[in-house]
Amino acid sequence: MFIITSRWIRRYSKFPDDDAHHFLDLSPVTRNFMRVFSARIFIISKINPVVDVPDEVLEYLFKKAGKRTGAIPVKGKLNGAKFIHNIVKYEGAWRLYLNGPMRKNAGIDGSGSGDIANVEIDFDPKPRVTPMPRQFEDALKKSKIARAEFQNLSPSRQKEILRYLGSMKTEGSLVRNVEKVVKHLTGEPTDKLHALMRVEKKG
Repeated sequence: MFIITSRWIRRYSKFPDDDAHHFLDLSPVTRNFMRVFSARIFIISKINPVVDVPDEVLEYLFKKAGKRTGAIPVKGKLNGAKFIHNIVKYEGAWRLYLNGPMRKNAGIDGSGSGDIANVEIDFDPKPRVTPMPRQFEDALKKSKIARAEFQNLSPSRQKEILRYLGSMKTEGSLVRNVEKVVKHLTGEPTDKLHALMRVEKKG
């Protein structure tokens, strides 16, 4: 094992519930060909725990992925627990979403908002097969509009939605989230929609 320290990065972040500014020092390093960094967990879209990926780590991932757009498949460890996921760009920043299974395996209580996450990350070149949950497949069969809208999404967005639905741990959670996704696809109002269901820009 070797560690190569790269340049020091200071990242400024302000959390809306705090009176003071919080500074987080991020020092990405290389460890077993992975990039390693620490970042504070925060919430976006009211329900989604995420960490921002440092610019230096992003450049490394972009170079290995051969692209700078769409979801970037990654693998690594969160607080020492292995994960396979994607990084995605949302609201102008590249973020790693910390889903329920990731947080549970990493020993993070609840959303983990405000906690420091220790991340080891690398590009994952392995092809991924993302199965469609039966409940979502049945729902799309019942709604021509939802099916057409889903098929019009980019392949990367489709995979993100399927991966999100696949992360549900109970039948009830899956059914509720399938209903929300279908409502969004058909233009109906819904609450607490997952950030990955944002409007996709055309062209």
